[in-house]
Amino acid sequence: QVRLVESGGGLVQAGGSHRLSCVASGIIFSIYRMGWYRQAPGKQRELVAVITSSGDSTNYADYVKGQFTISRGDAKNTVYLQMNSLNPEDTAVYYCNAESPRGNYWGKGTLVTVSS
Repeated sequence: QVRLVESGGGLVQAGGSHRLSCVASGIIFSIYRMGWYRQAPGKQRELVAVITSSGDSTNYADYVKGQFTISRGDAKNTVYLQMNSLNPEDTAVYYCNAESPRGNYWGKGTLVTVSS
């Protein structure tokens, strides 16, 4: 059974930093491109960042470039999202995604609330 479990959500002060984690199980983690997406209240889910299976390339949405950093630790089957300089517009449910020719999987999400 494939599981992606996000953690690290919570209440954060504007201007602060926070790190999300996503642990994957039931997949060969090293062959999956991993990504973070988010969905703000009343909005559609949108891409935040992705990292290739090898970890040698990343891609970010324009609105988080220079602010967020995605990384992966294959030994722990974990993908991270380091978020800096948070602002209230970053408030959303953040979802972990694993994608490969073998499948496309989603976590249940973790809520990040940024207070002003």
